[in-house]
Amino acid sequence: QLQLVESGGGLVQAGGSLKLSCSASGIDGVINLMGWYRQVPGAQRELVARRTRTGSTDYADSVKGRFVISRVSGQNTVNLQMNSLKPEDTAVYYCHAWKDWTDYWGQGTQVTVSS
Repeated sequence: QLQLVESGGGLVQAGGSLKLSCSASGIDGVINLMGWYRQVPGAQRELVARRTRTGSTDYADSVKGRFVISRVSGQNTVNLQMNSLKPEDTAVYYCHAWKDWTDYWGQGTQVTVSS
């Protein structure tokens, strides 16, 4: 059973940086698509960024130019470097993987940006 374990959330002042990391275990082979979503209370979960194993990326418009998603080549690990953070980036961030037509989610990590 595929499991995703996240790390790196926390509290930061506006303008600061954080790096989130997520590693997958319990599977064979390389996951094609991994990424990050975020959710605030009362709202739907939204895509932040995602990256295929071949390097194709998608970013939410709100984070373009500030966040960078990366993957370790040949490994099921995805990182999200978040720079120039804003209070509106405050949310629970979830690691996501898509493999064999199935969605997998991490437990979530809180990111809080103070003004």
